[in-house]
Amino acid sequence: MENEIRMEMAALPENEGFARIAVAAFLTPLNPTVEEICDVKTAVSEAVTNAVIHAYDGQGGRIRISCRLEGDLLHMEIEDFGKGIEDVKQAMEPLFTTRADLERSGMGFAFMEAFMDGLEVESTPGKGTKVIMEKKLGNEPWVSCGE
Repeated sequence: MENEIRMEMAALPENEGFARIAVAAFLTPLNPTVEEICDVKTAVSEAVTNAVIHAYDGQGGRIRISCRLEGDLLHMEIEDFGKGIEDVKQAMEPLFTTRADLERSGMGFAFMEAFMDGLEVESTPGKGTKVIMEKKLGNEPWVSCGE
Protein backbone atom coordinates (compact mmCIF):
# COMPACT_ATOMS: atom_id res chain seq x y z
CA MET A 1 0.00 0.00 0.00
CA GLU A 2 1.31 3.47 -0.84
CA ASN A 3 -0.44 6.58 0.39
CA GLU A 4 0.64 10.16 0.98
CA ILE A 5 -0.44 13.47 2.46
CA ARG A 6 0.94 16.97 2.18
CA MET A 7 -0.07 19.91 4.32
CA GLU A 8 1.18 23.39 4.94
CA MET A 9 0.49 25.47 8.00
CA ALA A 10 1.46 28.67 9.74
CA ALA A 11 4.52 28.30 11.97
CA LEU A 12 2.60 28.95 15.18
CA PRO A 13 2.98 27.09 18.49
CA GLU A 14 -0.72 26.18 18.48
CA ASN A 15 -0.32 24.24 15.21
CA GLU A 16 2.16 21.81 16.77
CA GLY A 17 -0.70 19.77 18.27
CA PHE A 18 -2.58 19.72 14.98
CA ALA A 19 0.51 18.43 13.15
CA ARG A 20 0.93 15.62 15.71
CA ILE A 21 -2.69 14.50 15.43
CA ALA A 22 -2.82 14.76 11.62
CA VAL A 23 0.25 12.57 11.18
CA ALA A 24 -0.97 10.08 13.81
CA ALA A 25 -4.34 9.81 12.06
CA PHE A 26 -2.58 9.21 8.74
CA LEU A 27 -0.87 6.14 10.23
CA THR A 28 -4.04 4.38 11.38
CA PRO A 29 -4.48 2.11 8.31
CA LEU A 30 -1.28 0.31 9.36
CA ASN A 31 -2.67 -0.42 12.83
CA PRO A 32 0.42 0.96 14.61
CA THR A 33 1.08 0.23 18.25
CA VAL A 34 0.50 2.94 20.84
CA GLU A 35 4.27 3.15 21.28
CA GLU A 36 4.81 3.68 17.53
CA ILE A 37 2.19 6.44 17.46
CA CYS A 38 3.81 8.14 20.47
CA ASP A 39 7.25 7.92 18.84
CA VAL A 40 6.01 9.56 15.63
CA LYS A 41 4.03 12.22 17.49
CA THR A 42 7.09 13.12 19.58
CA ALA A 43 9.30 13.41 16.49
CA VAL A 44 6.70 15.59 14.72
CA SER A 45 6.42 17.81 17.80
CA GLU A 46 10.16 18.32 17.99
CA ALA A 47 10.52 19.13 14.27
CA VAL A 48 7.58 21.55 14.21
CA THR A 49 8.66 23.24 17.45
CA ASN A 50 12.20 23.65 16.07
CA ALA A 51 10.77 25.39 13.01
CA VAL A 52 8.58 27.72 15.07
CA ILE A 53 11.29 28.67 17.56
CA HIS A 54 14.54 28.48 15.61
CA ALA A 55 13.68 28.96 11.92
CA TYR A 56 11.36 31.89 12.45
CA ASP A 57 12.25 33.07 15.98
CA GLY A 58 8.54 32.82 16.83
CA GLN A 59 7.72 35.49 14.22
CA GLY A 60 5.65 33.23 11.96
CA GLY A 61 6.28 31.67 8.59
CA ARG A 62 5.24 28.45 6.88
CA ILE A 63 5.85 24.79 7.70
CA ARG A 64 5.27 22.06 5.13
CA ILE A 65 4.72 18.44 6.19
CA SER A 66 4.77 15.54 3.74
CA CYS A 67 4.13 11.94 4.76
CA ARG A 68 4.24 8.85 2.61
CA LEU A 69 3.47 5.24 3.53
CA GLU A 70 5.29 2.61 1.52
CA GLY A 71 4.25 -0.76 2.83
CA ASP A 72 5.06 -0.60 6.55
CA LEU A 73 7.49 2.33 6.22
CA LEU A 74 6.56 5.91 7.09
CA HIS A 75 8.62 8.51 5.25
CA MET A 76 8.12 12.02 6.63
CA GLU A 77 9.52 15.42 5.69
CA ILE A 78 9.02 18.55 7.78
CA GLU A 79 10.28 21.66 6.05
CA ASP A 80 10.54 25.33 6.90
CA PHE A 81 11.67 28.31 4.85
CA GLY A 82 13.31 30.23 7.67
CA LYS A 83 16.85 31.19 8.49
CA GLY A 84 18.40 27.72 8.14
CA ILE A 85 21.13 26.12 10.21
CA GLU A 86 24.75 27.25 9.92
CA ASP A 87 26.27 23.99 11.23
CA VAL A 88 23.91 20.99 11.05
CA LYS A 89 26.38 18.61 12.70
CA GLN A 90 26.74 20.92 15.71
CA ALA A 91 22.97 21.54 15.88
CA MET A 92 22.35 17.79 16.09
CA GLU A 93 24.60 17.35 19.12
CA PRO A 94 22.62 16.69 22.31
CA LEU A 95 22.28 19.74 24.57
CA PHE A 96 23.32 22.23 21.85
CA THR A 97 20.86 25.11 21.59
CA THR A 98 20.88 28.55 20.06
CA ARG A 99 17.97 29.62 22.28
CA ALA A 100 19.16 29.18 25.86
CA ASP A 101 17.23 32.38 26.58
CA LEU A 102 14.02 30.37 26.13
CA GLU A 103 15.28 27.56 28.37
CA ARG A 104 15.51 25.20 25.38
CA SER A 105 17.14 21.87 26.26
CA GLY A 106 18.90 21.25 22.94
CA MET A 107 17.44 17.75 22.71
CA GLY A 108 15.10 18.14 19.71
CA PHE A 109 17.24 16.34 17.14
CA ALA A 110 18.33 13.76 19.73
CA PHE A 111 14.67 12.91 20.42
CA MET A 112 13.90 12.68 16.70
CA GLU A 113 16.85 10.36 16.25
CA ALA A 114 15.87 8.21 19.24
CA PHE A 115 12.21 7.79 18.27
CA MET A 116 12.60 7.32 14.52
CA ASP A 117 14.53 4.69 12.54
CA GLY A 118 16.16 7.25 10.25
CA LEU A 119 16.90 10.97 10.48
CA GLU A 120 18.51 13.31 7.99
CA VAL A 121 18.68 17.09 8.19
CA GLU A 122 19.22 19.28 5.14
CA SER A 123 19.64 23.00 5.67
CA THR A 124 20.76 26.05 3.73
CA PRO A 125 21.41 29.25 5.70
CA GLY A 126 18.91 31.90 4.67
CA LYS A 127 16.65 29.41 2.85
CA GLY A 128 15.39 26.92 5.42
CA THR A 129 15.64 23.40 6.78
CA LYS A 130 14.17 20.03 5.83
CA VAL A 131 14.01 17.25 8.42
CA ILE A 132 13.61 13.82 6.81
CA MET A 133 12.56 10.93 9.04
CA GLU A 134 11.61 7.30 8.56
CA LYS A 135 9.91 4.83 10.85
CA LYS A 136 9.10 1.17 10.24
CA LEU A 137 5.64 0.48 11.65
CA GLY A 138 4.04 -2.73 12.76
CA ASN A 139 7.11 -4.13 14.48
CA GLU A 140 4.92 -5.75 17.10
CA PRO A 141 2.45 -8.51 16.25
CA TRP A 142 -1.16 -7.42 16.53
CA VAL A 143 -3.14 -9.34 19.16
CA SER A 144 -6.89 -9.00 19.53
CA CYS A 145 -8.58 -8.99 22.90
CA GLY A 146 -10.08 -12.42 22.20
CA GLU A 147 -6.77 -14.22 21.69
